[in-house]
Amino acid sequence: MARVDHAVSAGTFSLDGETFDVDNNIWVVGDDTECVVIDAPHSVDDILAVVGDRKVKAIVCTHAHDDHVRVAPALRERVVAPIMLHPDDRPLWELTHADHLWDLDLADGVRIEVGGTTLEVLHTPGHAPGAVCLYAPDLGCVFTGDTLFQGGPGATGRSYSDADLIKDSIRARLFALPDDTVVHTGHGADTTIGQEKETLGT
Repeated sequence: MARVDHAVSAGTFSLDGETFDVDNNIWVVGDDTECVVIDAPHSVDDILAVVGDRKVKAIVCTHAHDDHVRVAPALRERVVAPIMLHPDDRPLWELTHADHLWDLDLADGVRIEVGGTTLEVLHTPGHAPGAVCLYAPDLGCVFTGDTLFQGGPGATGRSYSDADLIKDSIRARLFALPDDTVVHTGHGADTTIGQEKETLGT
């Protein structure tokens, strides 16, 4: 039976000439034999501690800010699994990994099968052009990266982000999900779609 495993990894986020200390959530979805890793932040060892001895089918990046993809190529080497990213995030990816590309393009509606469950890709631009969320209807949850947090939308004050677009994405794609859908975020605590509807307004 598929499940969600979680840990937190500490490191930095850099963009537009500034660097900040951040804690990133590590999310791993799968069963006892196989899994997918959602984002690859600061430490390969932190991620592998959650993966254990399971086969990694894919490293799925919600977007290409450095604190979400920094160790993706190194993790790919360790677990021999493809990196998946929406191609609209190439400019951000190349800020961190100019010499390595990802392996497979994400697109709206793509389905990723793992451990008897399905992750559906929702393209939700705004925080980044290629930002995606991953909806797991069987598990009653959605992985939102930095698109939606407890308390509202992700930040949009930096390059390649758009405040109006992120709100449109959230209202059109995420608020269409059931209210009791648990939101697993890129940083910080879980929330629910219903709770964030009240925060942002529908």
